[in-house]
Amino acid sequence: MNRILIILQFYRLFIIGSIVVNLIFVWVDSHYITAIVTKFLLLGFAWYIMNETTTKRRFTFYKNLGLSPLMLFSTIFIIDSLITLLFLFVFKSLK
Repeated sequence: MNRILIILQFYRLFIIGSIVVNLIFVWVDSHYITAIVTKFLLLGFAWYIMNETTTKRRFTFYKNLGLSPLMLFSTIFIIDSLITLLFLFVFKSLK
């Protein structure tokens, strides 16, 4: 339970951007697969930026708690994918 809360704390960094991208997907009427692949690419880009800049120091806190960057980003991808699918499903069913 503690790890989930820690991962959600890390996800707070990405939640605003994720919601904006989800709204764009709804506006464009994107397909599910396209949305998930785009989210994967955006999260991969975020991982690359965090690894190659000075924000790499943020990972030290999570590493001390036993969470690797791969674990953080893979869990965030799963959570974000579920939220994206829920967004798309709800708005597509309303049309």
